[in-house]
Amino acid sequence: MIREMAHITVRPGAQAAFEAAVEKARPLFESARGCRHVTLLHQIEDPHEYVLMVHWDTLEDHTVHFRGSDAFPAWRALVGEHFAKPPHVVHVSFNAYF
Repeated sequence: MIREMAHITVRPGAQAAFEAAVEKARPLFESARGCRHVTLLHQIEDPHEYVLMVHWDTLEDHTVHFRGSDAFPAWRALVGEHFAKPPHVVHVSFNAYF
């Protein structure tokens, strides 16, 4: 399993609208091939910072299948206006050792 971690900075004052947009976009992820779980984390120390964590079966489920689908531009249309800068996305392997 792969975990996508998208570090997102939102514009000042856009937190509530961004969170609502992510909730509206949740079905886009949940219906995507290989998507197992979506979580939005809100940083306490800096209220403009979020981490969107998506659990995928494979890296290609995110980078090829989701990003190449109609769901990706739909996701960006819902949340993109709230970004202060482009998200920084990394992928990590997920091992349930702990």
